[in-house]
Amino acid sequence: MENGLDNLLVPSLRKSIEENLGKETLNKIEERLMERHGLGLVQAIKNFNKFDSVLREFFGAGADGLEQKFLKTIVDVEKSKQSDSNWIHMKDPELSKTFLESFADQDKKAILGSVMDDSLIIAKILESCKIPQTSGYRKINFLINSGLLVANGFELAHDGKKVKKYETIFDNVKVDIIKNDIAVKVQLKKSLLNESSILQTIQIYS
Repeated sequence: MENGLDNLLVPSLRKSIEENLGKETLNKIEERLMERHGLGLVQAIKNFNKFDSVLREFFGAGADGLEQKFLKTIVDVEKSKQSDSNWIHMKDPELSKTFLESFADQDKKAILGSVMDDSLIIAKILESCKIPQTSGYRKINFLINSGLLVANGFELAHDGKKVKKYETIFDNVKVDIIKNDIAVKVQLKKSLLNESSILQTIQIYS
């Protein structure tokens, strides 16, 4: 199953990789990814160990430093003093924008709040938030595709079919405004950190 955190990070990480490697090198890596794993770049980043294996063909042990650089361009992972959870500081403006726009929209904010502690099927999210189905489905799909909502288990419908339940990828979000800079920090659910292909492959702690 796809990891919500990886879905969230992929667009920014792809951009960071291209900026650091250059298009020519990246094209060669993409060709090799297709030869070895039958994966395009985006899918390989979601399964980061596959991308890592090809990067090491090109750069050997130097891949470690490159991967750190790719990641640190877009996020900082900070240890929380209050708990064993980690805060992720969103350094990439597009990542920050995803969170800020989602919380600025009252419906999306309500959707995220409804599944902060318990996972629910989409029908129950819409019922809980009193949101019309058409716009509600569209906004929920945006949050899923952005990586802010992630599937977590199933519920049996009346006809016996399994229906996916969804939850947020985070426990807390902090927005700090310092002069003209807006800093978005997200405390992720621990299971997502442990299951993230990207963060488990890249050595994020020194």
